[in-house]
Amino acid sequence: MLNSPIPAVLLLADGTVAHGQAFGAIGTTTGEICFNTGMTGYQEVFTDPSYFGQILIMNSAHIGNYGVRDVDVESDSVKISGLIGRNLEDGYSRKLANGSLNEYLKKHNIVSIEGVDTRALVSQIRTKGAMNCIISSETTDIELLKKQLADVPNMDGLELASKVSTTTAYELGDKNASVRIAVMDYGVKKNILQCMVDRGAYVKVFPAKTSLEEVNQFQPNGYFISNGPGDPAPMDYAINTVKEILKADKPVFGICLGHQLLALANGIPTFKMHHGHRGFNHPVKNLISGRSEITTQNHGFGVDPEAVRKAEHIEITHLNLNDQSIEGIRVKGKPAFSVQYHPEATPGPHDSRYLFDEFISMIKEQLN
Repeated sequence: MLNSPIPAVLLLADGTVAHGQAFGAIGTTTGEICFNTGMTGYQEVFTDPSYFGQILIMNSAHIGNYGVRDVDVESDSVKISGLIGRNLEDGYSRKLANGSLNEYLKKHNIVSIEGVDTRALVSQIRTKGAMNCIISSETTDIELLKKQLADVPNMDGLELASKVSTTTAYELGDKNASVRIAVMDYGVKKNILQCMVDRGAYVKVFPAKTSLEEVNQFQPNGYFISNGPGDPAPMDYAINTVKEILKADKPVFGICLGHQLLALANGIPTFKMHHGHRGFNHPVKNLISGRSEITTQNHGFGVDPEAVRKAEHIEITHLNLNDQSIEGIRVKGKPAFSVQYHPEATPGPHDSRYLFDEFISMIKEQLN
């Protein structure tokens, strides 16, 4: 613990107040509160673009104890809006670390609070559902914070993907590779791209609102629809792009938000989950192979299970074993599939990385 002399306060939309100590940057921040059940990999979690607009509870009792490294990131900056912890550690033990979590959060201007009962907060969110919250180390005036919190928009209906997408296209991998993948960036993680490059693909990453006409100038033989933050339903620009991509009958792979966009492009609605799935211990069953896998997840929206089951042109490929939510689909008659979870799993187990192999194999089969 930092044992900061500066007090901090957390206020939830339902009126719950928690007092603690300041950590990271001094200031005030707002967002939707959510929790992650993972015990390690906190830096990769904090830099995941899918967390944009959210204040995160790390449910492990100690966060920060192995410091931070420049390479342990999923994007170029911290994407969470704020951090809540029981014990946020300034000291660290890893010799390879570049610095402390406290200094890292200060550098990225992330307001945080420690010394609160995170287990009680998680229990409350699991009961009442996700809601907005505010953290402040500038003021402990609850009435003032209530007024600020009232102006925060709800995540339901909020389009955020275009805010975290790259602004210019860029390329990775061997230019001479036969496998060329166009990546629609709605908040893609670095290790997703690396998983494709490691399998011999040459990828080009495009800004979220790039026209398919411009994308196709790259002459891709496969398309990847990325993860990202916010509600997929208002993303008309992306839904229409995916519809156009499907007409090409080339291999398509979607992850997380990309899974939801593939569903929406096929007339299947999405919905706001009660409190979402975040962590890297979620059991999922592959209905094709009959095998189960432990998965990494980070999503607050899901695909409507009843609509999927009624859609004759869609096959359910994966199910969550905790709540039977839809974790994977494929479009019948087309080389298009998606999963709700994160097979790159950074952090997390690598049970699901076979999905990248299947995507690459699908592209190579079509090339032959």
